[in-house]
Amino acid sequence: MPDGNVATIGDTARPYRIASVAKMLVGWTMLVAVEEGTVRLDQPAGQEGCTLRHLLAHTGGYAFSGRVPIAAPGLRRNYSNTGIELAAQLLADAAGMPYADYQYEAVLEPLGMTATVVHGSPAHQVSSTVDDLVRFVHELRSPTLISRESALAYRSVQFPGLPGLVPGVGSYPDCQWGLATEIRGTKDPHWTGRRNSPGTFGHFGGSGTLLWVDTGAHVACLALTDRSFDEWSAEALVCWPGLADAVLDEVATTEGTP
Repeated sequence: MPDGNVATIGDTARPYRIASVAKMLVGWTMLVAVEEGTVRLDQPAGQEGCTLRHLLAHTGGYAFSGRVPIAAPGLRRNYSNTGIELAAQLLADAAGMPYADYQYEAVLEPLGMTATVVHGSPAHQVSSTVDDLVRFVHELRSPTLISRESALAYRSVQFPGLPGLVPGVGSYPDCQWGLATEIRGTKDPHWTGRRNSPGTFGHFGGSGTLLWVDTGAHVACLALTDRSFDEWSAEALVCWPGLADAVLDEVATTEGTP
């Protein structure tokens, strides 16, 4: 809620596989590392001509999975688990410690996210709880681990004007992404609601999870499930926008705004 209140339904302490929502944690962890001087966003990473910024913005030229490049960097959004994994490995090598340990010390432990665990790939093999992710949402809305300038870069379009695909949702001539987080922009159709502002940023995951933060309404929404997105993608792309619009309608009614 805009006033910082939290409304929940269900068992908020139950751990779920959050799938690609985990990428948002990677982006935040990278910005901590940037501010500490461990890595630089524009340092070389991956194939020739690719940088850490390219990898985090899904324009490094890698496929969904597989380390053989399929395109030159910076041409389009090729949504890629590999790109995020390469970014995480770059940080691990620079820090001289496993990526999961760095993320825990840099982000999870300071925020009290002790139930969040990296089980394999930091791009999608992570479990967490609603309680932990609410703590992360508070950090996204009012950063304590990074500067406001870095937080703005996180949710600002990197390499604007690139075409690309949001898996399972659609292909767009301007597929906007920040640093490991999607930006709604003018995408239509989309998995967020029609009432969501263009600056809304977030992610959904293949395990039926979602997290978005609407910077215009100052509202966030997250949901964790254990039902594969592939099993109910058509239904999800009706339910999720409806949920988003209902949340924003409820907030508007509570505040007495039209």
